[in-house]
Amino acid sequence: MTQDLPTTRQGDEAIAPSSLEPAISFEFFPPKSAEMELRLWDAITRLAPLEPRFVSVTYGADGSTRGRTHATVARILKETALTPAAHLTCVGAARGEVEEVARAYWDLGVRHIVALRGDAPQGEDGGRPHPEGFAYASDLVAGLRRVADFEISVAAFPEVHPEAASAEADLDNLKRKLDAGACRAITQFFFDPACYLRFLDRAHAAGITAPIVPGIFPITNFPRTVAFAAKCGASVPEWLHGLFEGLDDDPASRNLVAAATAAEQCRYLQAHGVEEFHFYTLNRSEMTAALVRMLRAPATPWAEGAEGARPRVFAGGAI
Repeated sequence: MTQDLPTTRQGDEAIAPSSLEPAISFEFFPPKSAEMELRLWDAITRLAPLEPRFVSVTYGADGSTRGRTHATVARILKETALTPAAHLTCVGAARGEVEEVARAYWDLGVRHIVALRGDAPQGEDGGRPHPEGFAYASDLVAGLRRVADFEISVAAFPEVHPEAASAEADLDNLKRKLDAGACRAITQFFFDPACYLRFLDRAHAAGITAPIVPGIFPITNFPRTVAFAAKCGASVPEWLHGLFEGLDDDPASRNLVAAATAAEQCRYLQAHGVEEFHFYTLNRSEMTAALVRMLRAPATPWAEGAEGARPRVFAGGAI
């Protein structure tokens, strides 16, 4: 991803987007039932022709989905041409246990790990690491480097991790993870693209040069999204509440609004030099496939404006 993002803007005009086709990646979660497995594999089948750089498979924060994650990753390797990236967390586990999981992935043929500290199970102290475990994600990254030559992605938080002492401390933690051997960061989802661009500016000022890929979360259920965002420390702008107001029982209109909002967010970022996107699919293909198609399509004449620049669709906190 181009990290030297242009920042100079005049009025409501944005710079013209890159002519390069953006790179993409997708996140899936391991299914809990036969019905959910069918939905997952329908999504994988529909999204595979879009040729993502990789597809990640989540791992329960406390290791609770380890077997299902491993089975899903193994099947992706066996039955598709996709490159899987297995999520791996370290909270609540001894180092040897985590390293054993990592070696099993390497032996399976997995070369990409998404390394996360993870969250403690509900009701337990999330700030206390396992006495024989990796205390932080940066320690996990260093440990994985000792196991094998993995490609390692880590998490970044444009709006600051909920447990971070400050924005500066959170950025220092990201830098430690990258310095330990991670090669890219993938952000928590966000709905204000200017927030992500400001975060990039701060990361560059801190000396971070690794790619920081924006995580895009297409909204399929607004109330659940609001609740999830509150747990993750992601803000939901008031204008977004306004767009979805009254649409809880109108799925057709809700999906149109969600697709348009996510598309505008992506095109705004693309107009500012962002060339890689990570989509949180929730094991659904329709909206993600449409967004990728719009991202990769040439600009329509009416969207380019007189000088070939896209309009500032997120100006003033609204689309």
